[in-house]
Amino acid sequence: MPSTGSPPRQPGEPIVVPPGLSGVAVTDTTIGDVRGQEGFYHYRQYSAVELAEQRTVEDVWHLLFEGELPDAQQRAEFVRQVRPMRHLSRGVRTALPAIARTRPAPLDGLRTALSLSGAADGLRPLWDLDEPARRADALRICAQVPTLLAAQHRLGKDLEPVPPRDDLSYAANYLFMLTGEEPSEQHAWAIERYLISTIDHGFNASTFTARVIASTGADVAACVVGAVGALSGPLHGGAPSRALDLLDAIGTPERIDSYLREQITSGERIMGFGHAVYRTEDPRSRLLRETAHQLGGQRVDFAVEVEARVLDLLAELKPERGLYTNVEFYAGVVMEDCGLPREMFTPTFASSRVIGWCAHILEQARERKIIRPGARYVGPPPPQPVPASA
Repeated sequence: MPSTGSPPRQPGEPIVVPPGLSGVAVTDTTIGDVRGQEGFYHYRQYSAVELAEQRTVEDVWHLLFEGELPDAQQRAEFVRQVRPMRHLSRGVRTALPAIARTRPAPLDGLRTALSLSGAADGLRPLWDLDEPARRADALRICAQVPTLLAAQHRLGKDLEPVPPRDDLSYAANYLFMLTGEEPSEQHAWAIERYLISTIDHGFNASTFTARVIASTGADVAACVVGAVGALSGPLHGGAPSRALDLLDAIGTPERIDSYLREQITSGERIMGFGHAVYRTEDPRSRLLRETAHQLGGQRVDFAVEVEARVLDLLAELKPERGLYTNVEFYAGVVMEDCGLPREMFTPTFASSRVIGWCAHILEQARERKIIRPGARYVGPPPPQPVPASA
């Protein structure tokens, strides 16, 4: 009978995978997952959306690091442990103005500040540490990232950094450090929801980057610096402000249809719609739409109207695409309503995602094996004679 299928793979021959590793599972994890066909994602065994509705950032942080949600006593102990870690060493505080002058974008400055902070705090390679020491380093980095981001933002505006307050929650403290004013309960609640909803989201590019670096045994700061670099790319973390730009470009309800039809028919991407994994509505979008509704205001009403027309027109003009609202659309609306400037939208994303990165870093460090895939060479066939120099 004639043979069917591909020839057997030879020993040492790399497995050919889809571009971008789409659909490829590269490891096992207990941290969480995204089920794109269902429009569902979870942290450990709990719905991430339900956690955002019912718990605090510090509860979910405990869940990802310790494997369980804390009871009242565990919560109090965890808070007592991590909140003092928000404070930066004197050497780092002294260097921040120079970093802000040379790297004015807070996310760019964060990479430099994290490298400095890791060195100043004496972070050692993961390979050389036991589990408690790795956990302590990860906790410290998670606690310091919001402080570093807020300080970089204020220094870039020629304002003095605002020291963290140990009596405020994760979200309220972050807003306080940015503005110098204690936020309203409603704004702290809304940002808390956003932060929890973005703590982790499967093996996205920045999380995978953090795990690759962790597999080399590097220190936690180095792993997070790499993750921040991946997040800074516009295809990953740079879209919340661009979704607001869409609302600004439309301007008034009368322009919604004409503007959107022109954008869609010309092939322009509609920011805030479509996702690499979800094939139905992004569950984070539902959560943040509800959050925006509770904040209220004309901007929210306009966003709801635009969203409805985008979905109708996409269904009419691009029925084969199956695009739905993603997290960025309402994330921008919520953050703007809570007083965050647009240049801080992606950094705010990083201020929560660092918790997910560090949970993955700790999990990867237990593997004690470097991630070292191969590549399929497709250049000119070697070996060829080296031409003589002219």
